[in-house]
Order: sequence, then structure tokens, then C-alpha cells
Amino acid sequence: MARVTVEDCIDKVDNRFELVLLASHRARLISSGSPLTVDRDRDKNPVVALREIADQTIAPDDLKEQLIHSMQKYVEVDEPEAEAVPMLGNTAAASGADNDTDVQFDRMSEEDLLRGLEGLVPPSNNSSDDDDRE
Repeated sequence: MARVTVEDCIDKVDNRFELVLLASHRARLISSGSPLTVDRDRDKNPVVALREIADQTIAPDDLKEQLIHSMQKYVEVDEPEAEAVPMLGNTAAASGADNDTDVQFDRMSEEDLLRGLEGLVPPSNNSSDDDDRE
């Protein structure tokens, strides 16, 4: 059985604590069915994970990213800044065009919207309508 020590891996991962975190995360991945990159040689998952790190068959940076993503509960989505999208009124003024038609929007309360939606009737699925289309 090949012995893997921390000294074999410390030149790949500088911090011993980080090495333990990465090796334990890789061992969990192996136990959940992730394919091995080295021969098992009757070693347990933590030893195989350390051997993979020592042999550089997996990148410690990739393991670190996987560990971070596995621990995240909320993934922040990049949304465009409000200033990045020009406003409709500013484009007309900036282009110098004099438009006599101003764009106006109707304001509607939530109750008005719900009342309007209640009055809508879903389209019926008649077989005669389907025959007319063909």
C-alpha cells in the first residue's frame, strides 16, 4: 500500500488546513461516485484523494472552486446596472429629435389587474377549430 503524507501534497497546496479541506471534499466526491484519476490499490477514499493531489491528476484550484460552489446556498446572479440601460426619454433628447407623441403608461393597481384577469376566458379547444386550420 502506498503511503501518502502531507509532505507529498504540501508543495501543491500551501496551507495544510486547505489541503485537508480539499482532500476531504475530494474523498466525498469519490464516495458519491466520481471517477478516480489514480489506481485505488485497496486504499480508502481519503488516501486516494491525497494521492490524486500529490500526483497532480486533479487541479487543487478546480477542487477549491467545486468546494466553494457545494457550500453556497445563494448564488448571486449578475444583473445589469440600472444606469447601463438608457431611459426612453433620454434617447429622444440626446438624438435631437422632436417627437410630438409622448409615451405614457397607464398605472394599474394589483386589485384592478386581478379583476381584469378574472374576466378573461381561456381559449376553448374545439376539435372543429383544429379541422378548420388544416
